Amino acid sequence: MSVKIMETQEVIELLEKVAGFDRSGGRDRVKTIIHRVVHDVFQIIEDLDITPEEFWSAVYYLNELGKNGEAALLAPGLGMDKYLDIRMDAEDEQAGLAGGTPRTIEGPLYVAGAPMSEGFARLDDGTETGAEIMLLKGVVTDENNQPLANAIVDVWHANSKGAYSYFDSSQSEYNLRRRIKTDAEGRYVAQSIIPSGYGCPPQGSTQALLTQLGRHGQRPAHIHFFISASGHKHLTTQINLAGDQYTYDDFAFATRDELVVAARPVAHSAEGERHGVTGPVTEVEFNIRLVPTDRQDRQAMHERQRVMAPADT
Repeated sequence: MSVKIMETQEVIELLEKVAGFDRSGGRDRVKTIIHRVVHDVFQIIEDLDITPEEFWSAVYYLNELGKNGEAALLAPGLGMDKYLDIRMDAEDEQAGLAGGTPRTIEGPLYVAGAPMSEGFARLDDGTETGAEIMLLKGVVTDENNQPLANAIVDVWHANSKGAYSYFDSSQSEYNLRRRIKTDAEGRYVAQSIIPSGYGCPPQGSTQALLTQLGRHGQRPAHIHFFISASGHKHLTTQINLAGDQYTYDDFAFATRDELVVAARPVAHSAEGERHGVTGPVTEVEFNIRLVPTDRQDRQAMHERQRVMAPADT
C-alpha cells in the first residue's frame, strides 16, 4: 500500500509542532535542523513504504548503537566522515586554501594531550617484542617546500593487534601516541611498530548493519596525524600502508592515492641511527606540505567531542 500524505495540512502542522515553530523558546538553528530531519524521515517512510515493523526495528537498532557506543564508528562506515571531507575540500577550494597534503578522516580514537617531544619520539612502550620495528620520518614544509620548524606533528596508531591505547586497557597510557615538534629543518622522526588494521566488533551494531549491506567492516593498516604550524591551515590526515589487502577497500572510505605510503624494510637506517635506532627496521616516510592562512579558525582543528586521558584533566 502506498499513500501520499506529506503535503496534507495535518502533516505540515505536525512537523511545525515537532520542531517547536509554534513556541517562542529554544534555539532557532536547532528547530530548523530538527524540522528538516523529521520531515525527511517522514518523506522516506512515504516514498519507500516503510512498514511499522521496519520503523521500530530501526528505532531499536539506534538504541543498541548507543548502548554499544558505536555511533562514531558507524558514521565513517556510512561515508559521513568522507562526505564532510569532500565538503571541506570544496570550501577550501572556494576560499583559495586548496593544495598541500590532502586531508582525510580523523576517526573516533584520538586521545588529546599526548607527551610532547623535540624532533624525535619513541611511540611504543616496548612491550610488543615480536612486532616489526618501524621508523616513521618526514619533513613538514610550506607550499614552497621551505621547512617549517616547530610545527607540531600529533601522531597515533594501533598496535600489532589493531587495538588503540586508552580504548584497550591492556596498553600503557599514551602507548603509540605522541606529539613531535619539528626541528630547524622541519624534520620529525618516530620509532614505533608497524600497526595492524582492525575490524568492527563482529557482534556489534556497526557490523550488523554492514552485513545487511553486503559489506565488510575492515580497515587497512594506517597511521593518523594532526599537523599544525603557526600561520598555516591545520591538517587532519592519515596514511595507509601500501600492500595491505584493505588499502583500497577501507570500510571507512579514508584512502586517498596521495596518502598510500610504502613500508620499506632496510638493514640499516641512517636516520634511525642518528637517534639510537640500530639494526633492521622498516622505514615509512611521510612528508607533509601545509597551506598558509591568516584565518585563525582554519589554523586549529574543528571542535568535536574528543577523549582527554585522566592524567591530563
